[in-house]
Amino acid sequence: ETHKVYRQKLEEVTSLQTACSSSIHRQKKTLRDVKHSLQRCKPRASPEEFALIQDISSQIKERQNAFFDMEAYLPKRNGLYLNLVLGNVNVTLLSNQAKFAYKDEYEKFKLYLTIILLLGAVACRFFLHYRVTDEVFNFLLVWYYCTLTIRESILISNGSRIKGWWVSHHYVSTFLSGVMLTWPDGLMYQMFRSQFLAFSIFQSCVQFLQYYYQRGCLYRLRALGERNHLDLTVEGFQSWMWRGLTFLLPFLFFGHFWQLYNAITLFRLSRHKECKEWQVFVLAFTFLLLFLGNFLTTLKVVHTKLQKNKDKVKKLCLQAAVVADTVQILCAWHGKHHIVWLKVGLAADQHERDTPAELSHAVYKK
Repeated sequence: ETHKVYRQKLEEVTSLQTACSSSIHRQKKTLRDVKHSLQRCKPRASPEEFALIQDISSQIKERQNAFFDMEAYLPKRNGLYLNLVLGNVNVTLLSNQAKFAYKDEYEKFKLYLTIILLLGAVACRFFLHYRVTDEVFNFLLVWYYCTLTIRESILISNGSRIKGWWVSHHYVSTFLSGVMLTWPDGLMYQMFRSQFLAFSIFQSCVQFLQYYYQRGCLYRLRALGERNHLDLTVEGFQSWMWRGLTFLLPFLFFGHFWQLYNAITLFRLSRHKECKEWQVFVLAFTFLLLFLGNFLTTLKVVHTKLQKNKDKVKKLCLQAAVVADTVQILCAWHGKHHIVWLKVGLAADQHERDTPAELSHAVYKK
């Protein structure tokens, strides 16, 4: 009997999900039409109409964010990548508890694999000078980044707001690790091997530091209600890390320029007379792409945050100037009022007193 009720409720939930998804789809289409109409009206709008358009646009943005939160609990079509890997399977988790548990498992997976990769890179760099151990290490890198991309796609389907370069970064890293895995042993490989393993050690250490400090920062911001419960730790720098995590910036920029150094080294090796492997030039281009993406994205975040802080300081200075002017006006008005009152009081006393001694006594009192 309980199972029958469960099946019935499940069918009701499915029908409600379909109805909600259809309604949200229609509402989003209407919002797109309204937004397009506002864009056409904006060039010839008067100042009052322009302010109204701005207000409506902000309301549209709020409504779109609300729809995004609603869709996190509704089944949706998977993206191209998830369709290729998993097929058209519903990966939406229905409860907040299940979403947070999956997100927490993702974070633990990153931590454990980062430690394993760090130990593997140290072992290959200093103790195990064999091609087979290098292949195992590179295969582990490929598997790690592939798994990250799949798990991140599932988290995005469940409402996580990770986006932009920090998603693409893992796809590029997967490709780079795959090319490293196919690079045959030879003179070019041995000339770059030590540099790559040293870079892997440094990268794993920085990722461990980022995970450790970002997790604490996210926990504090979630408690204050400033971040979403599905926000993730990333291998880069985002605006929410500004308070408390700026000390990581030198390590991040050093890692970015090490990627550029790897690209330059590989470009030089590709011009070597003994170089016959296509992997050398492809890896050089991939490292250059990683450097540009990481460096420019981090630089953009820092510049935007500094600009916001600068605008905030200007606003505070303007408010302080307004307060100072107000106080000055009040003081001037109070002083003038006091002088007038004193003159009136003295004039009245002069009429009432005949002797200079009495007049002096009145002035002293005032």
